[in-house]
Amino acid sequence: MWSSLSLLSLAALLVPAQALYFYIDGPTQKCFFEELPKDTLVVGTFKATQWNEQSRSYVQNPDMGIYITVDEVPTTQPLPSQNTPTPPTTNPKNLSKIFDNDHRIVSQRSTSTGKFTFSAADSGDHRLCFNPTNVPSTSGLLFSGASAGGIKFELDMIIGATSAIESSDKDKMGEVVSKVRDINARLQDIRREQVFQREREAEFRDQSESVNARVVRWTFIQLAVLGVTCAWQLSYLRAFFIKQKVV
Repeated sequence: MWSSLSLLSLAALLVPAQALYFYIDGPTQKCFFEELPKDTLVVGTFKATQWNEQSRSYVQNPDMGIYITVDEVPTTQPLPSQNTPTPPTTNPKNLSKIFDNDHRIVSQRSTSTGKFTFSAADSGDHRLCFNPTNVPSTSGLLFSGASAGGIKFELDMIIGATSAIESSDKDKMGEVVSKVRDINARLQDIRREQVFQREREAEFRDQSESVNARVVRWTFIQLAVLGVTCAWQLSYLRAFFIKQKVV
């Protein structure tokens, strides 16, 4: 019996993946085509590095950005056959003429390292374009006899990566559920504290009302005693003066 981890690993191996890299001459747009069935999920991760003359290597440029677009090729547009040369994909003018009225499904601005995700709305060819920004224009260089540009773009795409997305979504949902549970626990603590405070307030109010009632009662008693005392003193004084024949 295979364990669930082995089955997941095997399922991950069955997901089509494409890894490639290419060179771009400065802020020039680079495009390629990918034929996708309808409702196919595509997840891509990329990394762009810039040639550094001092280190003689490609290094990260924190100021560099990448503008990503994904367009559906119109079904009415005849696609080039194997014997027909493909028009240059590095010329934005040619692209704008061929792909008028496209349905753009991705328009994303990112840093030099990032990720993009989209789902094919219809079956057919899709045009993926990557355009570096905030980089100077550089002329082509020669490395090992191959023409290269000032930007090295590494791209890794997983086509039909539903399981990977679901796993990531499940992890994120687990984190969200955990946070919601923590918030609910805190809310319950706050509610218990509020109930306790209300009970204390009610008890204090009852005690205050009882004390006030006692104060009022003793005030009336004192007034009554004072009145009786005054009446007795007046009666005593009157009797005293009568005996002395003052009155």
